[in-house]
Amino acid sequence: MKAILNRLFCHEELTSEETKQILLNITRQQYPDAQIAALLTAFQMRGITVNELLGFREALMETRLPIDLTPYRPIDIVGTGGDGKNTFNISTCACFVVAGAGYAVAKHGNYGATSVSGASNVIEAHGVKFSNDPDTLRRSIEECGMAYLHAPLFNPAMKFVASVRKALGVRTIFNLLGPLVNPCKPTYQLLGVADLTQMRLYTQAFYKMGIDFAVVSSLDGYDEISLTNEFKVMTRGYEQVFRPEQLGMRSITPEELWGGKTKEEATAIFDHVLEGTATEAQTQCVLTNAAFAIQVIEPTKEIEECMAIARESLESGAALRTLKRFVELNS
Repeated sequence: MKAILNRLFCHEELTSEETKQILLNITRQQYPDAQIAALLTAFQMRGITVNELLGFREALMETRLPIDLTPYRPIDIVGTGGDGKNTFNISTCACFVVAGAGYAVAKHGNYGATSVSGASNVIEAHGVKFSNDPDTLRRSIEECGMAYLHAPLFNPAMKFVASVRKALGVRTIFNLLGPLVNPCKPTYQLLGVADLTQMRLYTQAFYKMGIDFAVVSSLDGYDEISLTNEFKVMTRGYEQVFRPEQLGMRSITPEELWGGKTKEEATAIFDHVLEGTATEAQTQCVLTNAAFAIQVIEPTKEIEECMAIARESLESGAALRTLKRFVELNS
């Protein structure tokens, strides 16, 4: 590890095979926490290449507990996390809107590391018991269109860096890896990133992985479509910067997306959105993210049509019914 660190300090690039081996060695507990922290810090300061990132991913996928949901052709909607904005659970809300619209969703998530409430926090708050049982997950996605894959149950290698990540308290390469290691290898993915450097990185990674995708980023640093500023979308079919007004939305303020100070507050906002009692800003933000996710699955549809599909899911109560059935099936 000393040799690796010295190479990183000199801005040398590693091969995918080297980064794969590093992570496998971490799972074998061959490095002290201080060296792992130095590794994560070095990558965060220097930046990571596509090959380095995919090498780490390969190690995590090799050590994962696999789950086959291929027949359902699911989508995952996720952000990298670590943007420091403490928004409410926008991506997770969007998952239920998309599932309510009749599309299969396999959401991969975890507890919040740098925010009050991560996806697993808000899911667990509803009494859901996490499972890695294939029959349970298949039944869930069959009966309500939504399966939730709690990362620690599928990615055991992550536990070897959990304490270091928590101690650092800032985003690291593992925030970058999280969205790439959904154990079911979803057919589609909507990924939110915090900056345009990450957008280029993931776009290249998805091309190499052969997945249909949209990578989105708000130009003021949100790892999702926040509607607080212009936002950029990159897919296999187009690359475009949108203004909220183009979609019939108003620009909103950061305060309107605040996720609260406690997990209970974040859960209440989540419920209000799906119940149709949230603020206009909270609702529009979720609908926009859901719409661009639908467009990944239905690339021939204009975004306005996808927005209408998402709105119908929410306003008809289908998204809320999906949540209730999901909770019934998984509690």
